[in-house]
Amino acid sequence: ADDQRDRFIHFSTADQLEGTLDRHYSGHDRLALVEVPASALGDALKWEPSRGGQLFPHLYGALPVTAAVRVDPLPLGEDGRHVFPGHVAG
Repeated sequence: ADDQRDRFIHFSTADQLEGTLDRHYSGHDRLALVEVPASALGDALKWEPSRGGQLFPHLYGALPVTAAVRVDPLPLGEDGRHVFPGHVAG
């Protein structure tokens, strides 16, 4: 809904991801973590200030499915926080 409203696809860097999940997706299950290299998106990717003045990547255009290099489930751990690939739940 946010992407449709804002007319771009919101991305987060690896360093921003945990804060984004806590702020916007806390408690949401059935999420997937999709890794897309910025270099695969060309000039349609813009870095714009957002939360706390940090620059966030925003894609103004379609996301090519072939740009995704990795897709992992992002389940909730016993503590209700998202469990990142390679980390033990809890």
